Amino acid sequence: MISIVATLYHSAKYIDEFHSRASAAARQLVGDDYEIVLVNDGSPDNSLEVAVNLSNLDTHVVVVDLSRNFGHHKAMMTGLKVARGDRIFLLDSDLEEEPEWLLSFTEQMDAQNNDVVYGVQQQRKGRSSEQLTGWIFYKVFRLLTGIDQPNNITTARLMSRRYVDALLSHQERELNIGGLWIVTGFSQSSQIVKKHSTSPTTYSFSRKFSHLVNAVTSFSSLPLVLTFYSGLLISVSAMVYIVYLVIKYLFIASPPGGYTSIIASIWLFSGLIIFFIGIQGIYISKIFSEVKNRPYTIIRHIYNGDHKP
Repeated sequence: MISIVATLYHSAKYIDEFHSRASAAARQLVGDDYEIVLVNDGSPDNSLEVAVNLSNLDTHVVVVDLSRNFGHHKAMMTGLKVARGDRIFLLDSDLEEEPEWLLSFTEQMDAQNNDVVYGVQQQRKGRSSEQLTGWIFYKVFRLLTGIDQPNNITTARLMSRRYVDALLSHQERELNIGGLWIVTGFSQSSQIVKKHSTSPTTYSFSRKFSHLVNAVTSFSSLPLVLTFYSGLLISVSAMVYIVYLVIKYLFIASPPGGYTSIIASIWLFSGLIIFFIGIQGIYISKIFSEVKNRPYTIIRHIYNGDHKP
């Protein structure tokens, strides 16, 4: 059995075509032995209504309605939990990623006997600013975490049942699914794909920066280590400078005064102190979130062909 999993957010205008194309690709592979799991991540449009109507017409469609918007990554993990297939094909529902990739991904998985085949863009779609911020994200993420996440990776991926079970065993509440895809391991291979531009990105610069901070702090303690060494370097530098001033005062001349330099130094070190405390605060907030052990999503209802929204 093959499960096709996608999330819904401002997706109403894409759902019918997505369903048609995904169904055709699945039938070509496994006949009638498939399901399409659509996760409504608190979409403000009528995505839920459109999806549930589809589920009433097609018993292959399962609609998971979350109680509110929890975020793309958490919604994807919820869809994977509900999926029952021996192989699970995860992708976005906005048709920027083609449902027909299921066929070429399956062919590659069979040929290479992999647990995962994922899509990688040869060149990131979007404007130059989007490409630049994407390049910076992957560069910084790899540098600070040591996780070799490929550039321009897509959501679209075909996964074996055992890989998905292992992926779901991670219990983070503040999860970053991109990093989890890599650290879960197993045999993985990439396939070059070309994404389409069907809708403007919902990721503003501030959201991208927040995503980067969350990704790094979810997989690495290096920022905390860097604060220690930065503090050590500043302390040693200050001690050396103090020794220099004492020697100059005793053997050469009185050290020059300077109100401006004092104020600048205060601002510099005050800023560094606040910055370092902020880094520690991010980690403390993650600990706070994890120890409460709250579910990362809440399902309001699952529609499987016999309910109305």
